[in-house]
Amino acid sequence: MRPRAWCGVLAAVALSATACGVGGEAKKADDAGAAAGAKAGFPVSVSDCMGAKTTFDAAPQRIVTSNAAGLELLMWLGAGDKVVGTGFPPGKGALPGEYAEAGAGVPVLGKTVIPKEKLLGSGAQVYVDSFSSMKNMGKMGDAPTAEEFRAAGIKHVFLKSTACAAMSKSARTDLSGVEADVEELGKVTGTSRRASELVAGMRKKTGEVREALKDVPEDKRPTYFLFDFDAGTKQPMAVCNRQVANAVITQAGARNVFADCDGDFKPVGWEDVVAKNPQWIQLAVRNRGSQEANDKAFDEAAAFLKSFPATAELDAVKEGRFLRIGSERTTIGGVRSADTVREIAHTLHPDRVK
Repeated sequence: MRPRAWCGVLAAVALSATACGVGGEAKKADDAGAAAGAKAGFPVSVSDCMGAKTTFDAAPQRIVTSNAAGLELLMWLGAGDKVVGTGFPPGKGALPGEYAEAGAGVPVLGKTVIPKEKLLGSGAQVYVDSFSSMKNMGKMGDAPTAEEFRAAGIKHVFLKSTACAAMSKSARTDLSGVEADVEELGKVTGTSRRASELVAGMRKKTGEVREALKDVPEDKRPTYFLFDFDAGTKQPMAVCNRQVANAVITQAGARNVFADCDGDFKPVGWEDVVAKNPQWIQLAVRNRGSQEANDKAFDEAAAFLKSFPATAELDAVKEGRFLRIGSERTTIGGVRSADTVREIAHTLHPDRVK
């Protein structure tokens, strides 16, 4: 699709202020950003999932995010005002309270994956991608090619702890990959000092959990199954050892029952779950847009496990050992991944993790 066609698409969704090329005000912002680049430590280079480098001479002034997780991270970094569009917008209550109003005001380019035409015509300088190789997100085949990104003038950067998980060469058992994402996006947006503060806070939280559990032997740590209710109930989707969730579960003092699976996600059979007989099950539902709707979804997930013959006799199901923690908070890395570690650890080890 030619650039003029992209602009026509964006005009239809009322994004003309940023969509069809760089106007006067946007040009001024770009020039100001370039002038400030040297002072903020630019140029900087970051890599994609395959190691290819992208260089920035200044902090971008117009950013599009693939989902609410990328949007939230930019807000934590103090660069939320640069976001001109997002996919998978945050539902009510999904963002921390201090960012809720600003997050609600970000233009929605796609209720799920952003259509290619809208992304390429968004006027963005940067696309922050949390998905890339995540096959279970759907419509990934419609993503722009590297050539199309270049033609539209958009630099493509990745939150690699999530987007590149399937390509990892080793299991993820801590949040170092997520912390690296925070630091790298801080470099790109000229907010490295803030990124360092956020990472220090994350490490403090996970360090306290690690210290509290340091004398709990590996074979005494409870087994754990993340039930991705929204992936479907006919065939469960396991989180494998390259996925962020495996790092969260492991750091929280549990054993992912599918940690022997190399990759990020893998369809398994209910017979496989039954054979593992997990001691704890996380009811991982995706945000529905309100606490009431989320609670209903958690109830539905629990009801399914209790009524489905294959799972009704699992120890965790019979004894109600469920954790009601949203899918996004566990499977997509971010600043609050450390909070999820602490929440799981407290539930499983209440006497040790307060």
